[in-house]
Amino acid sequence: MKRRYVTLDVFTTRRHAGNPLAVVLQSEGLDTEAMQAIAREFNLSETVFVSAPEHPGHRASVRIFTPGSELPFAGHPTVGTAVWLALTDHAAGTPAEMLVLEEKIGAVSCAVEVTGSHAGHAVFTLPRLPERSGEVAAAEILAAALGVDSDDIGYGSHLPGVFTAGVPYTCVPLGTREAVARARPDLGRWDDAMQGGAAFVYSRETSETGHHFHARMFAPNLGLVEDPATGSAAAAFAGAVMAYEKPEDGDHRFVIEQGYEMGRPSQIALEMSVRNGALVSARIGGSAVVVSEGVLL
Repeated sequence: MKRRYVTLDVFTTRRHAGNPLAVVLQSEGLDTEAMQAIAREFNLSETVFVSAPEHPGHRASVRIFTPGSELPFAGHPTVGTAVWLALTDHAAGTPAEMLVLEEKIGAVSCAVEVTGSHAGHAVFTLPRLPERSGEVAAAEILAAALGVDSDDIGYGSHLPGVFTAGVPYTCVPLGTREAVARARPDLGRWDDAMQGGAAFVYSRETSETGHHFHARMFAPNLGLVEDPATGSAAAAFAGAVMAYEKPEDGDHRFVIEQGYEMGRPSQIALEMSVRNGALVSARIGGSAVVVSEGVLL
């Protein structure tokens, strides 16, 4: 059967920036192998497959694939899919300010807003709060795997750590934006340094005023040498912010810029609510714009 799809650029307000996403809108009848093959064909950071929800109060069920594997949860697919469904509902005259997506990790609640005929904004609540996950490699091992100097690693109170909010990341603070730009994954040293997973490198020095962190994400074992904007990494990074920034009780908002070295500037909003010194909830937000529509034959 023919299956409709759309592509969107996510964590941006303009086309040809942010992180591209493919959304297959009629995925009924596709098994896991077929979905993985289609994701390899699109060869984007992630491809989403939308089907009817299991729970009648939810908007859709989604499965998320990189070119190499399925993910239980990811940020830019959640934002992009929520925006597309909001646009669809708005055009049908049934707009909603909140929708729930069923992902492998569980139900994900998204606040959505249509901002144009092909654009919107979504903020979703993390289905799992970040936590530490395993031991982190020594600075010398991390530096070698990232192609930076050992002296580049760490600044202020920030130290490397492994955090997860559904997908684990080794979060590596670098002292300067220049060091972040200089990072290059060494595949031969990657598994030992990153536990076979992904790395999120960041600095407090930013490219644009009003932003709080400059970041890059590398995941060669997932079929992604580098990703332009990574919501699941920002979700894990909330754990690093709590551990090292120690924000006071209250509501906080940080803007993470990513993808600048790739020529695809992206802005991810990380919102955190802290009570009695503990993170009680967190949200990831961003804009998305439709780029193309088509049919899989």
